[in-house]
Amino acid sequence: MSLRVAVVGGGPAGSCAAETLAKAGIETYLIERKLDNAKPCGGAIPLCMVSEFDLPPEIIDRRVRKMKMISPSNIEVDINLEKEEEYIGMCRREVLDGFLRDRAAILGAHLINGTLYKLDIPTSNNGAYTLHYADHSNGSIEGENKTLQVDLVIGADGANSRVAKAIDAGDYNYAIAFQERIRLPEDKMDYYQDLAEMYVGNDVSPDFYAWVFPKYDHVAVGTGTMKVNKAIIKDLQAGIRARAARKLVGGKIIKVEAHPIPEHPRPRRVVGRVALVGDAAGYVTKSSGEGIYFAAKSGRMCAETIVEFSNNGARIPTSDELKVYLKRWDKKYGMTYVVLDILQRVFYRSDATREAFVEMCADMDVQRLTFDSYLYKTVVPANPLIQMKITAKTIASLLRGNALAP
Repeated sequence: MSLRVAVVGGGPAGSCAAETLAKAGIETYLIERKLDNAKPCGGAIPLCMVSEFDLPPEIIDRRVRKMKMISPSNIEVDINLEKEEEYIGMCRREVLDGFLRDRAAILGAHLINGTLYKLDIPTSNNGAYTLHYADHSNGSIEGENKTLQVDLVIGADGANSRVAKAIDAGDYNYAIAFQERIRLPEDKMDYYQDLAEMYVGNDVSPDFYAWVFPKYDHVAVGTGTMKVNKAIIKDLQAGIRARAARKLVGGKIIKVEAHPIPEHPRPRRVVGRVALVGDAAGYVTKSSGEGIYFAAKSGRMCAETIVEFSNNGARIPTSDELKVYLKRWDKKYGMTYVVLDILQRVFYRSDATREAFVEMCADMDVQRLTFDSYLYKTVVPANPLIQMKITAKTIASLLRGNALAP
């Protein structure tokens, strides 16, 4: 019998996992609740994702080459990409997710429009996992109750993952993101042609940042904060609307969205022959809140591990073999999460430190190092003199922030 794998969740994490499995000839089932889902998301992707995941140009709404960092006192720092071929891609999730999911199906994954509501764990080492789900292929919201038996399960079903709950993967702290999609008059939209804005300050978020990101025919205006502050999320959204007000004159709200953002990986990401990827695993970075690339990458890395240890589907991998995916993931990206966590704790704690942070972003060496890290997901070591300069600049900014702090 060939290996059977169920991937629950059809976002970037699940679709990229299903694509990799299907390419290897493994019997793959991709279960997604809403095939037209427009997930609330800023939608920014790094340049390396375009080539690494072979994304066609038509799914990228805007190529952002300019960023504005705006401090609590509205001091603006302009950050421009130096190389003409470099950009940050801005996507609508309904477009990106649909493309990745359809590609997985074309390559052989069985796409199921369904909602998982229960996962039965086998009692034997090689026993089958049974998924109980509502099949919505008949067009109904309730769906038709069905079951599916598989050898492995990949949970890619987001921050509120039912797969994670079924394997007692443990909880994590999370932030709340709130976003409005606003259609602007043509002259206002021209301003955001290739420009994105990030705002910091207690009025827009006590522990994160707010954003204005351009899309195809509108801008995404939103903010985020830790769950302890979720009661004031609408006040924070009013804050970013006020800060960006003159640029949004004449705008019409076409959609209001909110969703949880994981703040750190779950305590257990592989249990038995079940693995978690993407938001379900908690792979969203601090400071930037980036999750799309890491979701797609984790889905692919997990699937590649399954393909490797199953000999292209000829045998069932063990739990220990599945955990090799975690070792590889943590080795490759673990330090990224640590560094960005430190940056968020240091620079987002008061308006004074945020002013210092924006000031530091004006330094060209800081900009280059930051963008190299973001665009290519690799940190190219600066020469010693530049590294010393950046370190000195960081310390000076911290001292300035502490001196100004109330």
